[in-house]
Amino acid sequence: MKLLLNLLRIIVGVLFIFSGLVKANDPLGLSYKMEEFFEVLHMTFLSPYSLAYSIIMNTAEIALGAALLLGFRMRIVSILLLIMITFFTFLTGYALYSGEIKECGCFGDCIKLTASQTFWKDVVLLVMILILFLYNKRIKPLFGKQLNFILLIVSIVFAGGIQWYTLEHLPIVDCLGYKVGNNIPEKMKLPPGARPAEYETVLIYEKDGQQKEFTAENYPWSDSTWVFVDRRDKLVREAEGEAPVKDFILTDADGVNQTQAILAEPTPVYLFLVKNVKEAGKGWDAKMKALQEQFKAGKVYIYGVTASSKEDISAFTAAHGLQFPFVQMDGTAIKTAGRSNPCLILLEKGTIKGKWHYNDIP
Repeated sequence: MKLLLNLLRIIVGVLFIFSGLVKANDPLGLSYKMEEFFEVLHMTFLSPYSLAYSIIMNTAEIALGAALLLGFRMRIVSILLLIMITFFTFLTGYALYSGEIKECGCFGDCIKLTASQTFWKDVVLLVMILILFLYNKRIKPLFGKQLNFILLIVSIVFAGGIQWYTLEHLPIVDCLGYKVGNNIPEKMKLPPGARPAEYETVLIYEKDGQQKEFTAENYPWSDSTWVFVDRRDKLVREAEGEAPVKDFILTDADGVNQTQAILAEPTPVYLFLVKNVKEAGKGWDAKMKALQEQFKAGKVYIYGVTASSKEDISAFTAAHGLQFPFVQMDGTAIKTAGRSNPCLILLEKGTIKGKWHYNDIP
């Protein structure tokens, strides 16, 4: 039993620390995933606090994993671990059986797990933690009480510090399709062996108060007693694999697609990503105005990229003295491309040569 408990303690502790560290590398990414869960669970009133929850959860995972490895306060630690894994198992089970969420983000964007893999991983962890909870009195501290406490505080400070750094700069490891060195046109292609999702058109007709679904091949087009009600697309086959870069579509003020022209431009192109101009961070004005001088001299191109309205863009450019054009892109694609608001990306013929948080614009 002692050998089993020590083995389980190491496995669970290391997994919790690893999971917390991977997500601490990109707490904003986890907050976006939380917002998705809140929306599905009709709890959108919690969305404004998603980043705070993300930071707290990542810190808790790392701290509890460290406490478990140290054997520190095992009764309370085992209870907290059991509560956390039960909550995680509920969420991943909901994601799996509802089909409304494809990925839970348990290991961030660096390690992709399907809903099924994530759920069964949590079930196995739940069993392990339940054993640790039942036999927590047999787990002895690794060091003395004072040293264990100091090491636990160090783990909490480290978890908070790494998240502060990534929020003030950018993720230390970029696991998304927009990392430096990637060619966007190449990353927009499906990987080998992948295929898109397949949908079937469903036509809904009504007769004698009863509604019935038909396909495009067998709907009662010649029977006037059937009355058309609605049409929808039904998922027939899930997609297998997906392009690392999705929804990268840039349109100008008139709705004209400028994506290919911008990606093919041989002159260096800066994309100034501002998902929501009303929520843009501060302190970047002087740096962008210096870069704007290069734009005026014809040395580079600069495009603002936003999901905000034309009226908000006009007010934003006037307030900050920006004289380069803005194009629009889907907000989800913008926050995926740049984990800060604003974020600056340098492109050369579609290849990302640089990416900077607004605090680090050169």
